[in-house]
Amino acid sequence: MLILITYDVDTTTKSGEKRLRKVSKECVNYGQRVQNSVFECLLTEAQFVGLKATLSSIINNTTDSIRFYFLGNNWQHKIEQIGRQTSFDPTDTLII
Repeated sequence: MLILITYDVDTTTKSGEKRLRKVSKECVNYGQRVQNSVFECLLTEAQFVGLKATLSSIINNTTDSIRFYFLGNNWQHKIEQIGRQTSFDPTDTLII
């Protein structure tokens, strides 16, 4: 299933900047950045549970927030984009 993850981490302190980097690095492990604090992640249910637990342990629940949008398995028909396209199809072959 495709899950859109958005986050807002309070970066007014050094610890907030550190949390922001940790959240970003964790999301990069599971998907692709499509905007500064927005990731598209193609995950299994088990991967989602693990990622959610990890992100929950990183953030400060009183100052930060993370949102998960479930686009499901038929996500190709639920996304429209205008402007510069910076993402790739996560189901397509990727050559590095």
